[in-house]
Amino acid sequence: MIIIPEYLAIHEPKEELLEIINNKKFKDKVLYKKQSDFHDIKVIENEVGRFLHYKDTYQAGFINTTEYKGNLPYINYFTIPYLINPEIKNILLIGLGTGKIINDWEKLFTNIQSIDVVDIEENILPIAKEYFGFQQSPHTTFNLQDGIVYLRENKKKYDLIVTDVASDEGIDDRFLSDEYFESVKKSLTKSGLFVSNLCSSPDFENEENTFFHSIKELYESKFNKVSIFKGNESDRVYYKSFFGINERVIDITNVIIIASMSDYSIGNNYAQFKKIELDIKPYIKDSY
Repeated sequence: MIIIPEYLAIHEPKEELLEIINNKKFKDKVLYKKQSDFHDIKVIENEVGRFLHYKDTYQAGFINTTEYKGNLPYINYFTIPYLINPEIKNILLIGLGTGKIINDWEKLFTNIQSIDVVDIEENILPIAKEYFGFQQSPHTTFNLQDGIVYLRENKKKYDLIVTDVASDEGIDDRFLSDEYFESVKKSLTKSGLFVSNLCSSPDFENEENTFFHSIKELYESKFNKVSIFKGNESDRVYYKSFFGINERVIDITNVIIIASMSDYSIGNNYAQFKKIELDIKPYIKDSY
């Protein structure tokens, strides 16, 4: 079953803000287009930046505006593990996107030994290299495979596992299954960190927000320590960059979860983030 983000909203958007979004016309230039076995792929460039589309959804890309320059901003939450454990050596990334997060990790973590990437889309690696400037270093390995299958068969231990996957329609609920969590846990080192990108209504306290409460309870039942980040800063950057709006419009936000079987704390060694030109503090403040 596919979890469709739009179906998780519990509040109607403000009509005047929705009208701004619906009336906004971008000067899209299609740089690449291909129909693969899994996705309707496009690389599009417009006045906001350059983006990877699967069907009609933004999967990854770079924003290039006076307000912000960088990744689609929700990806910045994936750098928070540096503040938890700057000595991370082995990383597994499920879902390549543009690959920029890998190059950011290589600048943040000074003891990287391996970064293993898993993606089911055979075209994604050449797209990342040609259109988004991804530079594959010798310690980065790309695996063309289903992420669930890779985890099931994996024998390696990782200090950090990050899952950022979506189909054209939404999130496959296999990434919330018992098998998935058991495969993740067996693939983590004792103090390893697991980061996943989900979504829900940002109204976390509302009893009607059943999906958020269900995933919160699920992660807390599987791991000993769980931190949840609501995408306030990423939404602020997104709506300002694309629409000139200073507030969230659609009642959906990224929900970034960091989980571990061991206790951890988030430090304040922000100096290293100058290397990737990112102010991480607003993202840290989104901790729920």
